[in-house]
Amino acid sequence: MRYTLLVAMLVMVFVGCKKDKFTTVPQISFKSVKPNAWLSSYTAFQKDIAPVLTINVTDAEGDLGFKAGSDTSKIYVKNLINNKIDSSFLPDLKTAAQANFKADIDVNLFNVLGGKPGVTTRPRVDTLYFEVYIKDFAKNKSNVIITGAPVYYIVQ
Repeated sequence: MRYTLLVAMLVMVFVGCKKDKFTTVPQISFKSVKPNAWLSSYTAFQKDIAPVLTINVTDAEGDLGFKAGSDTSKIYVKNLINNKIDSSFLPDLKTAAQANFKADIDVNLFNVLGGKPGVTTRPRVDTLYFEVYIKDFAKNKSNVIITGAPVYYIVQ
């Protein structure tokens, strides 16, 4: 009887301490980067074939997305090898964003691609990682993540 009561109390403690995955502050996690290579000779005309970062986003209020005529939420991406930073608006999510929002978001990395500045030896391959976070309508900053897979920037 005494052990049954102890086990029941331990189960209640573990169940009560369960972390909710939907919080007021948005939470993001890395999913993928595809394709994982980019040639320096590509131009803006090939922007649509640039690597795309996919992240998973959760938010308790769902206050994310684009609102015309008002301050909106954004995603921020920083290239860690050359410190190039870009921010972009999230898409219009008014039909999807709701309480306990969860979605995958794709970000084109064209504007933050680039290798080590000042290095002239060719050919060369730089391994790029990116730092990413988002801000919601209330300006809550999500956790900051670093991409788990590299993009290979090939200088020709």
